[in-house]
Amino acid sequence: MRVAIVHYWLVGMRGGERVIESLCRIFPEADIYTHVVDRNAISKLLARHTIRTTFIAKLPFARRLYPKYLPLMPQALEALDLTGYDLIISSEAGPAKGVIAGPGALHICYCHSPMRYIWDQYHVYRRSSRLLTRFLMPFLSHYLRIWDVTSAARVDLFLANSQFVASRVSKYYRRSATVVAPPVAVEEFCPVSPGDLGDFYLWVGELVTYKRPDIAIDAFNRNGKKLVVIGDGPERKKLEKLASDNIAFLGKAPFDVLKRHYATCKALVFPGEEDFGIVPVEVQAAGRPVIAFGKGGVLETVVDGKTGLFFSDPSADGLNEAIARFEATNLGDTCLESCQDNAEKFSEENFRKQIEDIVRAQMEQKAGGAEPA
Repeated sequence: MRVAIVHYWLVGMRGGERVIESLCRIFPEADIYTHVVDRNAISKLLARHTIRTTFIAKLPFARRLYPKYLPLMPQALEALDLTGYDLIISSEAGPAKGVIAGPGALHICYCHSPMRYIWDQYHVYRRSSRLLTRFLMPFLSHYLRIWDVTSAARVDLFLANSQFVASRVSKYYRRSATVVAPPVAVEEFCPVSPGDLGDFYLWVGELVTYKRPDIAIDAFNRNGKKLVVIGDGPERKKLEKLASDNIAFLGKAPFDVLKRHYATCKALVFPGEEDFGIVPVEVQAAGRPVIAFGKGGVLETVVDGKTGLFFSDPSADGLNEAIARFEATNLGDTCLESCQDNAEKFSEENFRKQIEDIVRAQMEQKAGGAEPA
């Protein structure tokens, strides 16, 4: 079986790229197609595969300016020749699913999210954009939405990384999606003894607007408790200027530093709305609880009252109220086993088994003459 994996861009190793790594372990002979690749920024596992790019990669400064070429990506995808492939798996969060597959090929789309910047997060992105982008977005986004919905009809089967994303697939594409949670390397994390726990809270992620690090900074400026921020991004300088002395910014920390902070924090604070959210699962794998805004994928990965607490008001007051509730309980002392058991549900082994079972069933159905479903 010839397999093609289509990913929007390969310029780093985040959650979407970890899914591609897992798919490459399932299909070790698969070819990878993408708009642009930075081979210095991807893992050795991905680099071992044949990687082909669209014409976007030949445009000036594409590895750095690829978001500027978004309006050209539909044509770039449709220009790819995928003749001869039996199975095509597109990894969608940016434009990826719009390839044209042969009539005999099975096309499965693993959807991390319908493109946020043209759908549910459109106004958030537009408000934070520069003047020219703000002016052009209504025209370009209108065209991209039409293409995005049209290209959804080319997919035989949608998979979604959470029920939250599946509901958006239904809303924007009018298609149902099977939920397959992304793989998390839960075996990489382990707890520490109670005596080794620290006295700090933790925020981890890319410092961008939609992840709402500003809520965490505002909350800890007010409560005076220790907060460690791990991650980098365009909002970092602004947030550092706002932060008081009880907040430490570590930047993009090495993996061993990240693991140690996961295992020794009082709790992870997670004030943003994520499609799935791998960080809360990793923290639970390390035996620590999560204090999260109760919306989005986190509702499927954190058990309220057992592995964490939710708050409903996305503000500093809402987060501080949840922290006060957390400190009034003994959840931080009793959650270790519950956290680890819950995290185990999202292991790579479970992801692999689900993908293999789905592909096998769909290929058998197609071989029998039935339409995939």
